[in-house]
Amino acid sequence: MIFKSSILSGFKYKKGKEKGNMLKKLKVPAIFVAIIILLYFVGIVRQNSKIGKNKQKMEIVNVSYDPTRELYERYNGLFKAYYKAKYGKDVDIIQSHGGSGSQARSVIEGLDADVVTLALENDVALLEKVDLLEKGWVDKFPGSSSPYTSTIVFLVRKGNPQNIKDWNDLAKKGVKVITPDPKSSGGACWNFLAAWSYGLEKYGKDENKIKSFVKSIYDNVAVMDSGARAATTTFVENNQGDVLIAWENEAITTVKEYPDKYQIVYPSVSILAQPTVAVVDKIAKDDGTYQASTEYLKYLYSEKAQEIIAESGYRPYDQKVLKKYGNKFDLKMKLTKIDNFGGWKKAYEKFFNEGALFDKIYEN
Repeated sequence: MIFKSSILSGFKYKKGKEKGNMLKKLKVPAIFVAIIILLYFVGIVRQNSKIGKNKQKMEIVNVSYDPTRELYERYNGLFKAYYKAKYGKDVDIIQSHGGSGSQARSVIEGLDADVVTLALENDVALLEKVDLLEKGWVDKFPGSSSPYTSTIVFLVRKGNPQNIKDWNDLAKKGVKVITPDPKSSGGACWNFLAAWSYGLEKYGKDENKIKSFVKSIYDNVAVMDSGARAATTTFVENNQGDVLIAWENEAITTVKEYPDKYQIVYPSVSILAQPTVAVVDKIAKDDGTYQASTEYLKYLYSEKAQEIIAESGYRPYDQKVLKKYGNKFDLKMKLTKIDNFGGWKKAYEKFFNEGALFDKIYEN
């Protein structure tokens, strides 16, 4: 089965005063501090066990969001061969996956990420606030550091027994919706904004009607997992719910794996979801992996990597590759953009901060 639970594997943790200062900035509760200390010592044991074994081998830690496991498993092999051929050096890639927001907080709390490949720009921007990223990081790579995009679709059971065609069908009584929690999942934030985009299309500037509509969808949520992959597991493996609000790439992967059990429904309106990548400057420079980490993300834009991206169900940045794989995607659907919401800073303030609209809609 492809749908594994979220794990952290092969991680390293930072040492010294800097970690403590960052924790103070974010006022992390005592229980999390205890967990961080425990994980820190686990990291020391792991690193000490490697001394004398891999002195000549560089190691890059890629902290990513839930559904990218399969993509980076394929890409890592391609990159290692490229890097060896170009620089004559071996490099190992360690992956860590979980809800995008949770992953960002893990890096802030000590997870030693050389690169982050997260679900949205706002999660990466949190690292800049604690001086792990240099200013201007979002312009370091093409497409505002988004080597691939996706969108939000519906995954339903074969035959579409609930006859789900658009967002308004998710608001009907009796329909059980599966979607992750925006408090921990970047994909869930995209899901919420995609639903809100439909509300804008239908109700214009009448925000009360939009709120009421979106609330009716979230009133139907049967299970709210911490991340997109966990939500897929709930729907696919645990057979809960009538419809999964999903990343397009996650839905494509599921249908490929279970063609006789599931199908994709493209709503009339969705949103252009832009996962974002960055070299974690402070950590990569301290670890001596800055050059290799930069190459790791830069090579995502190569034609070979873009082919893997398309084959994995993501929309590649390279328009020629996107056109080549156009039959995998609905390229004619109407997509809003995060800019329509004033960018991530304003979107977070309005929708996802403590006490903002999502809290009011879901709690009430």
